[in-house]
Amino acid sequence: MVKKMHSKNAEFYSSLHKKAQDIGKLSKAISAYLMNDLAPLSANGSEDPNIYFSGDIVQQSICLSEEIIKAERTLVPDKKYMHARTLRWLTYRLMQNCKRLEQCNSDGKNFIQILRIELKKFKRLHKYWMLTL
Repeated sequence: MVKKMHSKNAEFYSSLHKKAQDIGKLSKAISAYLMNDLAPLSANGSEDPNIYFSGDIVQQSICLSEEIIKAERTLVPDKKYMHARTLRWLTYRLMQNCKRLEQCNSDGKNFIQILRIELKKFKRLHKYWMLTL
């Protein structure tokens, strides 16, 4: 059984999914930029703990698109809302990791502001998308 979306639902789905993909691309680029600054070991031989947060933003941003697809393909309303709640949690975690990365010693931390702006736009789209589920 194939579920057909109404034009309004499809519009929110496509814009939300596109924004999630944009966030994924942006987080990969930021992570790659931060890796150059955070990868070298410090004088005492320890690594910068912020390097893990740069990987987390990539993993969590990729999961955004996956959860949107899962929510749209699921026919059971409770499962749709479960995926939508997961999206909210992922967005929250991305914002927290962005805050942590802004505290790191890197030139790339200025790009984190751009990611946070895109996440705020995503949160707004997510709110309206939830109404169409």
